[in-house]
Amino acid sequence: MLDETSDPAEPLALLWDAVLSRQPQRIRGAYQALDPAVQRALAAHLQRMASEEGWHPEQQKSARVALDTIQDLNA
Repeated sequence: MLDETSDPAEPLALLWDAVLSRQPQRIRGAYQALDPAVQRALAAHLQRMASEEGWHPEQQKSARVALDTIQDLNA
């Protein structure tokens, strides 16, 4: 439960930190903790990050690693 000193954005920041970590174990753990609808939304966002212009090259690289890891889970 959040208290008045908790940052409500912290869980989201922790999720993205894990997903974009380039560490397959952390990516898998974060992804598998999500419900299927959120997993699909996350994968779609990562696909946009990896393929669309405007993202920093390091973000694109992290997104590709995350997508590869997620695809291995779904194979």
